[in-house]
Order: sequence, then C-alpha cells, then structure tokens
Amino acid sequence: MKRFATNSPLDQMKRRRGVSDIAPTPTKKGTGTAKAFSPAEERILRELLSEEMDYIDSEVFRQPDAQKVIYDDAPDIKKPDASWYHPVMDDLGSRNRLPKSTEQVILTGAEERVLFLQFNYARHSISEIQKQVWASPERKPTDEQAREMLRWYRLSRQLREQIAETNLALVLAMAKRTRMSEVDFADLVSEGNMALLRAVDKFDCGRGFKFSTYACRAILKAFSRQGMKLSKYRQRFPTDFDPKLERSNFLDTKRAEFVSDAAAEVKRIVTENHAGLSDIEKTVIEHRFRLTNPEDTSRTMTLEQVGQIIGVTKERVRQIQNKALEKIRTELEETFLEGTRRNTDEADSETDQKNRIASLEMLRDLRLEAVLN
Repeated sequence: MKRFATNSPLDQMKRRRGVSDIAPTPTKKGTGTAKAFSPAEERILRELLSEEMDYIDSEVFRQPDAQKVIYDDAPDIKKPDASWYHPVMDDLGSRNRLPKSTEQVILTGAEERVLFLQFNYARHSISEIQKQVWASPERKPTDEQAREMLRWYRLSRQLREQIAETNLALVLAMAKRTRMSEVDFADLVSEGNMALLRAVDKFDCGRGFKFSTYACRAILKAFSRQGMKLSKYRQRFPTDFDPKLERSNFLDTKRAEFVSDAAAEVKRIVTENHAGLSDIEKTVIEHRFRLTNPEDTSRTMTLEQVGQIIGVTKERVRQIQNKALEKIRTELEETFLEGTRRNTDEADSETDQKNRIASLEMLRDLRLEAVLN
C-alpha cells in the first residue's frame, strides 16, 4: 500500500512540497483499536486543545474548493537556504566569516500571498476541528480528528518556518543599521527574530502590502522596546555585574557560628566552674547574667542590685565582675581551641595555622558580656 492513498489537495500539496505526513496508526491485531500517539504528539494535541487557534481570516477560506485553490492551483515556491545565517558569529572584519549563499530567494507579492494563504488556511483548519471537538459531549478528539490536527499543525509550522527563513536577512540588516551601543548585538538579533515570527503570525496579506514593510516596522519596534527595557534596568542597576564587587557572607556566617559555639562554651565554663571562680565571683556572674535560671526572661540585675545582695558597693561589684570575666576568657582561650590546636612545627599545614590564628583573634575581640546575655 502506498503512503499517499488518497488524492486530496492537501496530500497533493504535501507530495509536491515534500511535507512528512504522519504514518497511518497501526491497529492491534484482532482488536481494531489504534495505538496511542507518541508523547510528543500528545503534548502537541494538549497544547492545541488548551486554547483557540488564532489565524488571519480570508474570504477564500469559505469557498467550496478552497483547498484546491490554495494548494493545488498554487505555483511552486522555492525554499530558502538559511545555512549562511550565523549572526552571532558574523564579524564584518573577519576573513573567516562564512560566505552568504550566492542564490537568495526573494519573494514577489503574489508568492507571499500564496504562502500566507496556505499558512493561515492550515491554522483555520485546526480552528474548525477545535470547534468540532469542543462541541462534542466528550470534548475529546477522535483518532481521525487528532491525526488531522497534527497534519495541519505540522504543515503550518513548516510554512511559518519557510516564510521566516526567507526574511531572515531583514533582521540582520535592521540589527546592523540600528545604533544601540548599550544593547548586545546577539540580544538585538534574538529580539528581532522573535519579532519576525510574531509578524508572520499577524500579517494580513489581503491588505495588499508587502510582508517586508510590515516586518521591518515590527522588528524596529521590538528593538525600541528592548532599548527601553534596558534603560529602565540601567536606572535600577547603574553598573554591570562584576564578580569582584560581589561581597561574600562567608565570614559573617563563620563568625556567627563561632560566637554561638563560644557562648555555649562560656556558659559551660561558668556552670561547671572550670575557670576557678571564687564563690563571690560566681555569685556576681550568675546574678548579673541570669545563669542560675536561664528560663527567666526578666532583665538582668544591675551592679547596684547585685551589690545589695552581697553587701558591697556597685563599683566593687564591677571590679569583681571584670576579674571573673578575665578568668573565664583565659580558660576559654585554653580549652575552646583544644580540638583544633596543633604544635606549630613543620607538620602543621598553612591552612591550620591560619584558622587557629583567626580563631584566636575572634576570641580576643569577643565581648563575653554579650555572649553571656
């Protein structure tokens, strides 16, 4: 059995243009049911049924022999060769630049009208099938409707690409002519390509204008929007991103972890009295920093209040407190770095020595009053 069993205008057009059709879906032996579509085809069908297909309407579509007029009676139009299009690699001063194809396809107004009618009729056919599916009680396409939608979708994609590739030179010409030093050339070309595709979707060939007139204006407007967007970005961020100017929070994080560990160690030293505090020194520290009852959320006692408890002046309480904190600091420096302390001989690595020195400096800068609070 031949691949093109029918002689419909669409099949004739595909045979003439070389459009790949979906192979007939084989049926399981003895069941008569069709196999499921491929994941890619199912994804396309879901997208097609999620929203109504947009197209540019024409009076030709409502003629009884519309397919014959649009596809069978249409002349053959040569496809463009877009292998030369490498805008990002294109360097006018480079001798190794890839040469542009010697034969460039330039469409006449009549040829453009043929392509756009074929493109929009394919989208119109998808829209008609969508209406039939949504009007059914199940709101699900049959296998035949799904295959038809996929055929028209692939045909519309091919025609869209053909029109866009034929007019790629417009994007490159407009990008080179536009003087926007603040916009990168690659970004400019990318925005122009997207504008070209949108122009293909929205162009109405029935108004009698050339597509290049419409596309050039659309591309230039896209360049203008890109420039305005970048200008607003510059106002918010006056300088470009520079990794050298980026400030790391590594040191702040390490210091916070160090302070947390040191606080736990200081409280352990005071609670277990590893610093050799006298009874009065321990009493002062416990009352001043609420170590006797950590769950008590009230304010810590003042020097005068502690002095009234132990029967001395507040100045004497301050002296006792400073002496006790000095003992705690000495014990902390001797015991807190025990896990990382090593003899400073040749076996020590340079990293270990730097880490030990940095830890000692942080200990000296540490305010024990803040830690205990």
